[in-house]
Amino acid sequence: MLKCLVVDDELLAIDVLASYIPQVPFLQLVASYNNPVEALVHLQKEDIDLIFLDIQMPKLTGIQFMNLLNNRSQVILVTAFNDFAMLGYEHNVTDYLLKPVSFERFLRAAEKAAKLAETMQGKKAESANPDNIFVKANNKIIKISLNDILYIEGLRNYISIYTDNNKRIVTLQNMKTLEEVLPAGRFIRVQKSYIVNLDKIDAIEKQSIYIGTQVIPIGESFSQHFFAVIGKMGG
Repeated sequence: MLKCLVVDDELLAIDVLASYIPQVPFLQLVASYNNPVEALVHLQKEDIDLIFLDIQMPKLTGIQFMNLLNNRSQVILVTAFNDFAMLGYEHNVTDYLLKPVSFERFLRAAEKAAKLAETMQGKKAESANPDNIFVKANNKIIKISLNDILYIEGLRNYISIYTDNNKRIVTLQNMKTLEEVLPAGRFIRVQKSYIVNLDKIDAIEKQSIYIGTQVIPIGESFSQHFFAVIGKMGG
């Protein structure tokens, strides 16, 4: 669902767009403004996904509005003047609607915004869930695939990362820093000195985890959280 604002100094134009938005299942009209300054105040209080924005308005033009917006929301320009089309695209707008706006053209613009939002969300998810980490070892920066990591062991001022291909990578890094980098849905700290890859666990017996031939103890203070996570994974 894309949360929308309509910003236009013409009340008739606001009425048209405000009647179109509820007809599109993935759009939600949050508010409409005929004063762009009031719309900016709203944006300080709430994140908005999509703004239907007029260009020629008193007090603040649509272009000035976008400059202040600083790409925090998608913008679909709505104007009676065809001359502004190129100017709008120079400001990276999602689409450009010419008044009077038909519902068919409005819907195409809305679908374009939804696809762009989906793409942006996918990119955010990728950055939040990386496939690799980089660590410094042997005077080099080494890329390690998260899928290859079996478990990580902390030893005083350094850690050892054990991987699928029987490698042990030693790096001067602390457990807390590495724990914050690793995606929580895939890795879990089970003891002061151990982080394990949940996908690599072969068996669990009482307070012990088996990964290949390695037996990793579950610390008392970590036990409740670990078994709660395992319980959710088991349905």
